[in-house]
Amino acid sequence: QVQLVESGGGLVQAGGSLRLSCAASGSIFSINAMGWYRQAPGKQRELVATITGRGSTNYADSVKGRFTLSRDYAKNTVYLQMNSLKPEDTAVYYCTAVVSRSGDLRWSDYWGQGTQVTVSS
Repeated sequence: QVQLVESGGGLVQAGGSLRLSCAASGSIFSINAMGWYRQAPGKQRELVATITGRGSTNYADSVKGRFTLSRDYAKNTVYLQMNSLKPEDTAVYYCTAVVSRSGDLRWSDYWGQGTQVTVSS
């Protein structure tokens, strides 16, 4: 099994910062892309940012210049630094990873349980 454990969500005022972490563990052979999606109430889940196995990043237009995604390959962990937060950033943030498990070389998508980020105006 593969587990993604998220941390770092919470309540912050507009203009503030939060840092989300997501650590992958379990029977992992290799991890390709990792990243974050978010889902606000009444809305579809949307991409926030992803990072490939080679370190290339991709950001949603709405977070470019404010959010920074980084990755610690040795720890199978990604970090999302969120600055200049806005009320519209309020959502449940989900970590995702594309993983090849030990003994099974197929790539599969895994998701974390989600962490709430609330930005007050």
